[in-house]
Amino acid sequence: MSASRPTHLGLRHVALYVQDLQACERFYVDLFGMHVEWRPDEDNVYLCSGCDNLALHKAASPLEGFQKLDHIGFIVKTMDEVDQWFEFLVSHDVKIRNQPRTHRDGARSFYCFDPDGTVVQVIFHPPISGISVQ
Repeated sequence: MSASRPTHLGLRHVALYVQDLQACERFYVDLFGMHVEWRPDEDNVYLCSGCDNLALHKAASPLEGFQKLDHIGFIVKTMDEVDQWFEFLVSHDVKIRNQPRTHRDGARSFYCFDPDGTVVQVIFHPPISGISVQ
């Protein structure tokens, strides 16, 4: 079991399932001043206000009675810290959803589950990690 816990920069990433992607995007952009950071396709948009990241994912079906939260994300300073967290959590028998991977936008992350099944992402995300890509 790993003895030392890696550091992180806090919980500054949230991802939501939404029914009306365009209306939600306008809400966060027009009213809260966020800007579109990345639109990988017509069903997903990533917004940022400089120190955070909000992912909006178009829900495949009505959300009534279902959780709108897709996952929460803990930000780390470097790509290497993503792998350190992965090893740390594996050593503590945390249920892992996927191996760490580097994304097209320069981010690196993996997902795991908390004891209640909430998806938790550990992510290096250049605009909000404060460190350049290694």
